[in-house]
Amino acid sequence: MPLSVTIVTAERTALQRDDVTKLVVPTTEGQITVLPGHAALMASLAIGELLVYAGSEVTPFVVHGGFIQVAHDEVSFLADAAETIDEIDEARADAARERAEQRVAGGALPAEGSVDMLRAQLSLRRALIRLHVKRRAGRGAGVPSARP
Repeated sequence: MPLSVTIVTAERTALQRDDVTKLVVPTTEGQITVLPGHAALMASLAIGELLVYAGSEVTPFVVHGGFIQVAHDEVSFLADAAETIDEIDEARADAARERAEQRVAGGALPAEGSVDMLRAQLSLRRALIRLHVKRRAGRGAGVPSARP
C-alpha cells in the first residue's frame, strides 16, 4: 500500500499525493527514508532536500524547517517553507548566497554565535540548498541526493 503524503506551509498545500512509494527526508537528526509500513514518527525538519518517489518519478522539494508526522501510511509535513525546482529562482538564490557569504566572511557581524551571525549562516544554508537542487536538476543528473 503506498503512502499518502501532504506537504503544507502557512501559505499553501505544496503537495497532496496518495501514490508515494518512498520519501527521503532531511530531519534535524539526519536523513531518514520513509517507506510504506513505517513506524509512527514525529520529527523536526532540517533545511534540505525532500525527495518524493512515486513509481519511477522523483519530485524534489527544498524544505526550510518544520515537522514531519508518520502514522498508518499517512505522512504529513508542516513546513516553514517548501519549494519545487520550478519555484526556485536561481539568480535570486545566487545573489542571496553572495550576500550571506559576504556577511559571514566580512567581519561586519558580531562574534561567532551571535544572533546576526546565526541568521547569516542560516541564509547561506538556504541559498546553497536551493542552488544545489536547482543546478542538479538542470544538469539532469540522475537520482538526487538528500544533501549537497
